[in-house]
Amino acid sequence: MTHLTEHSLVQSGRSAAFATACVRGGLAAGLGAGALAVLVIAAWISSPFPDGGAGGALHLAAGLWLLAHGVDLVRTDTLGGVPAPLGIVPLLLAALPVWLVFRTARSTLDPADETSPRPSPAGALGAVAGGYLLVAAVIVVYSESGPLPADLVTAGLWLPGVVLGAAGAGIWTALGRPLPGRAETAAALRGAGAGLAVLLAGGTVLAGTALVWRAGAVRASYEGIAGEWSGRVALALLLLALLPNAAVWGAAYGLGPGFALGTGALATPLGLAGDPAVPPFPLLAALPPEGPGGWPQWAAAAVPLVAALALGRSVGRSTGTGPARGTVLAALGAAGACGVAVALLAGAAGGPLGADRLRAFGPVWWQAGAAAVLWAAAVGLPVALTVRAWGRRVPRPKLPRPPKPPKVPKAQKPPKAQEAPGAQAAPEGAAVPDPRDPLGIGFDFSLDDDEGYEPYDYLPASWERTPATAPAPAPTSPPAPEAEPPRPSETAGAEGAARKAEGKTEEKAAGRAEGKQDGGEGTP
Repeated sequence: MTHLTEHSLVQSGRSAAFATACVRGGLAAGLGAGALAVLVIAAWISSPFPDGGAGGALHLAAGLWLLAHGVDLVRTDTLGGVPAPLGIVPLLLAALPVWLVFRTARSTLDPADETSPRPSPAGALGAVAGGYLLVAAVIVVYSESGPLPADLVTAGLWLPGVVLGAAGAGIWTALGRPLPGRAETAAALRGAGAGLAVLLAGGTVLAGTALVWRAGAVRASYEGIAGEWSGRVALALLLLALLPNAAVWGAAYGLGPGFALGTGALATPLGLAGDPAVPPFPLLAALPPEGPGGWPQWAAAAVPLVAALALGRSVGRSTGTGPARGTVLAALGAAGACGVAVALLAGAAGGPLGADRLRAFGPVWWQAGAAAVLWAAAVGLPVALTVRAWGRRVPRPKLPRPPKPPKVPKAQKPPKAQEAPGAQAAPEGAAVPDPRDPLGIGFDFSLDDDEGYEPYDYLPASWERTPATAPAPAPTSPPAPEAEPPRPSETAGAEGAARKAEGKTEEKAAGRAEGKQDGGEGTP
């Protein structure tokens, strides 16, 4: 009796997941080929003069699907009877099969049900790519019996490389896009991505500017080839699929090496050299004129310059906290990675259009890649070091301004006693008269210091004043105002106390003088 263990269940679950991934890879290949076949069949049905039958349309769809993977096709129905290669891949057409492989590989390691078994990353890569390549092999065999058979050499090289690359990118995304452990490697990859994006964007601007600049020739070429409305739609779709190729051609033109227009003809910012073998096609009608280039052509050098600046800025910001050696290594690594990517895109965007002079058409991959490396190293490395140095500078701290001290109120001086006009200063050593005795009587006013003493505030009713003997009464001062609340300054408080004491003294002196006079008058 056989007992099922947990290990055997896991192994059987992984085997089932591996088989499922293989089937899903085959389905991805079938979906891509089927979508393209539907598009070709629709164009064949709508054409007023269809060539061949439905079998020819299916063979054409199979050839286009292989061409989207970088496989060269061979045209057998040429005018001279000599087979001619066709190897320019419409990059937008390649986006559909590449996206299908990428999505299939990513969903294999990231299923909706977390409890279901999943294959290992290597197993998922092998299963998805294996299932896809099995269907691709069937399509290669099928295309051999049609008007556009596949070149077996390029089918054995480019087809597996494209499938494995797309599936590997999907698995890397499913694992969370991990980067290498070294910070320099991760910074180099980020910098290469930034530089490549800016370079392709600049190439798109150059291609669009050329198309607008020569819009009349482009329109005439389009109308001369299209013919009926079905042909115009098909040609418009082909132009749309070739727009990414035009962006890569523009980037190669800005880098300096330019692109080949047949054997012995080269278009660079310095001018168009040689005798170009250009077939009638709308995109090729926007080529620069023959002869030496002027400032509009030289301005294309701004594209790789800006791309190198973006690469250096990205590397400098990513390695700003590390040593300068790490920044140099990261910048050189980013230049190398950007050059490899440009070389791959240039090789895919160009290729043969026929035999003899049309065998070399488009940018030369190794020249474009080498130029990208030189631009990135010559401009990106100094920029990266400059950005790193700028980021490591220590800004001077702004010291806060000390607060202003509060304004201290000025001390108020007591008012000086006004002297009578004509009075002279008392000599030294002379007795200073008491201000409390203005009449000079010599009475002792020490009793006034008693806190319980209160002066008379009224006079007796029964008294008479003799006009002859009574002296002039002293002027009475108004009653002292009530005591004010103490002021914050010491000088002001002293002034208030002095005024209060002076008022009380004058009132007491006036009262005593009047009392004496009353007493003198009452004596017989």
